Amino acid sequence: MTDHRQRPRRRGRGELEALVLSALREADRPATAGWVQERLGGDLAYTTVITILTRLLAKGAVTRERGGRSFAWLPASDEAGLAALRMRRVLDAERDRAAVLASFVTGLGPDDERLLRELLGRQD
Repeated sequence: MTDHRQRPRRRGRGELEALVLSALREADRPATAGWVQERLGGDLAYTTVITILTRLLAKGAVTRERGGRSFAWLPASDEAGLAALRMRRVLDAERDRAAVLASFVTGLGPDDERLLRELLGRQD
């Protein structure tokens, strides 16, 4: 006999981290793990929220400050800054940075290429 009960949908890679970061960005001040858990609807275990926050801390995506016996958490950057951090980590993991950058740049569309040229021109 087959069990036809519905299993909860498995979340995609990084989906929980994105949800936690989104909740932190919505907070008007540093937020506790309990607040994040409530904000996400309470369907995640408190220990899961702590695990996600700790992983985000190790990645440099959040910071924390002591608040009594626990921590209050803050996003380290906005979404653009976090995306840039992920891109740098990928680049840092490769042996041939020049080849990776060249491949990335040659794959850009005309609008992105123009934007990149403008941004690089501002750096002078």
